[in-house]
Amino acid sequence: MYKYSKDGVSVLTVLDKRKQKMNGLFPVKVQVIHNRKQKYYSTGQEVSIRDWEVLPYTKSRHLSEIRRNIENSFSLIRQQVEFLSFQGEFHFDILNARLGRYSDFSVNALFHKKLEELKENGQANTYLSYKGSLNKIEQFAGKHISFHEITINWLNRFEHHLSASGISYSSMGFYFRNLKCILNIARKDGIIKESQYPFGKGKYEVPTGCGRKLALNLKEIKKIITYNDGTPKTEVYRDLWFFSYLCNGINFRDLLYPQIRN
Repeated sequence: MYKYSKDGVSVLTVLDKRKQKMNGLFPVKVQVIHNRKQKYYSTGQEVSIRDWEVLPYTKSRHLSEIRRNIENSFSLIRQQVEFLSFQGEFHFDILNARLGRYSDFSVNALFHKKLEELKENGQANTYLSYKGSLNKIEQFAGKHISFHEITINWLNRFEHHLSASGISYSSMGFYFRNLKCILNIARKDGIIKESQYPFGKGKYEVPTGCGRKLALNLKEIKKIITYNDGTPKTEVYRDLWFFSYLCNGINFRDLLYPQIRN
């Protein structure tokens, strides 16, 4: 009766004839199809086969009310499908979460969805980074972590757990930034509310490592610029380093590809 299709996702209303009710009626459902997979969502309405056939144009008060209810259910699901398709992130789990049907949609599940995307895009290094983060998170909190669990207090406890395990704050930063990215996706997709988001100023801030200061003294610099092992290649590398030093640490790409400006 109602149909919508875009970007490989179809939404339509159907009469589910697989299960007839005790009263002889059949449930009306909204069917969503994506990548040959289909899911059915209840509208809460039931009609006979005959009423289903006349439903689009009937003037019956009772059937008109049923039609309006079906249209409302269809419109709600269509809006969510349109949003996810526009974002290029359609996934049945996220659709269910946005519709409030998966109240226990897990952090782990969204991590795995992200890993699938990274794998498909050939982003090996980022994939390994997210995989490592997920492993550390699951070691701390298990294989099914609800988004409602991720609070400021939870993040602080996770930080203490990592610190007690000997993890440096630089490494922690990778884990927390990846987790923050997952929660950003959840916030954007409506899985969590803004008030549930635990990161940011006045909330939990991602830890940063303290870099080591490796400044050379003048005596050490003199050793470098006077070093000579008798090979022309070493002299070139030495001179490039010294030129970079004199230019206050110029980027080596700029050093190799200088641009003359008028």
